[in-house]
Amino acid sequence: MTTNPPPPGSGQPEDDPFKKQPPSGDPYGTPPPSDPYGTPPPSDPYGTPPPSDPYGSGGGSPYNTPPPPPGGNDPYGGGGGFGGYGSGPDPMQGMPPLADMGKRVLARIIDALIIGIPLGLIQLPFRKVETDTDDVGDVISQSYSGGSFIWTIIACVAFVGYEWFMVKNNGQTLGKKLMNLRVGMLQDGSTPQSNAALTRAAVLWLPALLCCPCVWWLILIVMMSADKPYKQALHDKAAKTVVVSTV
Repeated sequence: MTTNPPPPGSGQPEDDPFKKQPPSGDPYGTPPPSDPYGTPPPSDPYGTPPPSDPYGSGGGSPYNTPPPPPGGNDPYGGGGGFGGYGSGPDPMQGMPPLADMGKRVLARIIDALIIGIPLGLIQLPFRKVETDTDDVGDVISQSYSGGSFIWTIIACVAFVGYEWFMVKNNGQTLGKKLMNLRVGMLQDGSTPQSNAALTRAAVLWLPALLCCPCVWWLILIVMMSADKPYKQALHDKAAKTVVVSTV
């Protein structure tokens, strides 16, 4: 058995990719004249993206972000609620027509009658008439009592609860259905969630029932008339909603 070392290169594969091989015909391993700096060939065994595209997007803009998906929860088919709020600087783009102020007022009157008439009829048996007379028995004045504070609380619960339930359900009270109107979120046109619907109902009804109904309704009408571009009254602004036409 021989002890001579194996000839050089006998244990190495001939095509070792990790061993730099000198060009054939050049015993000194001098790089070819076309590459005076000895730069390695452009092929990259690790698949690193070329330096011209540091983001690996395959050319073009390095911020090659795909467009947002169309549609979503748009009840009007406009591709993003009221015309894609957030996809452009103008949330009014593609928005359904804003509700006419006259129709909004009429819808509010209808809703007030729907709740107010039953409440008034229920309250009648509990009202007590107090009459003031003069010395000869003539009636000077009449007043009604019967737990006015309790009935005020009942009215608050009835009006606010009605508005809250109907708006969070499908964005329409009975008055708005008759007038072909709908409440939607300004951001995306969706039906208001429970918190937004409750905020809207409370700001709308509580000041009118607890303080000054005539003044409060006048304030809301003036705000709807003057607000641009969404015709929002205070309860709309508090809940971030708008009222639009459904036809």
